[in-house]
Amino acid sequence: MKQFLAALAGALALSTAAMAAERTVTLTVENMTCASCPYIVKKSMEAVPGVAQVAVSYETKTATVTFDDAKTSVDAIAGASASNGYPAKPVKQGG
Repeated sequence: MKQFLAALAGALALSTAAMAAERTVTLTVENMTCASCPYIVKKSMEAVPGVAQVAVSYETKTATVTFDDAKTSVDAIAGASASNGYPAKPVKQGG
């Protein structure tokens, strides 16, 4: 029975890892008014566990974030930015 439970636990761990995916999202970022703002936005988003990469553009007022969706969410990333004074929301795709 112990072997069965150990095998089941291992299979569940593997299936959870298999369902996790690296995602990339682009967010519009408000309140960026100077060249220093992107640095603050980038650092706040990078501090979220699961975030792998952040690129912030002052010119387009956007942040492109690559993250592990098993460890964090778009809402958590946007919330980290908002808590530092830069509200962010996903860019609408399509029409």
